[in-house]
Amino acid sequence: MPQSFSFELVSPERVLLSVEAQQVELPGVDGDMTILAGHAPVVAALRPGTIHSVTADGKTAIFVQGGVADIRPEGLVVLAERAFATAEVDVRQIEAELAATEAALAASNDDEARQHLANAIEQMKVILAQRQKG
Repeated sequence: MPQSFSFELVSPERVLLSVEAQQVELPGVDGDMTILAGHAPVVAALRPGTIHSVTADGKTAIFVQGGVADIRPEGLVVLAERAFATAEVDVRQIEAELAATEAALAASNDDEARQHLANAIEQMKVILAQRQKG
């Protein structure tokens, strides 16, 4: 059985997740990262994307609109700018988030920010398609 570590994901509204995880995948600004127990200490900026966590109870997907990850050997804390669990939101919430991100993309003049926003839009479209099927 893989070693576990504490994982907490916090948004301005609430604590979205507080679990013992075996693995967490983060959308880092400098590239995707997989966090396991005993990871070297790192503070990383997050781009818009989906955080995937694996626990004894299964897998969880949470979309974040950016934030910061504080990674330590004993645990991980993510402070998200905005976040939602993809399985808990309804289609209207995803559509509203998608519209806000598309507006941010249209208003942005920064090429790197535009790329991150475009990636987030694509991920939200995938989430929306999955939610509409289910």
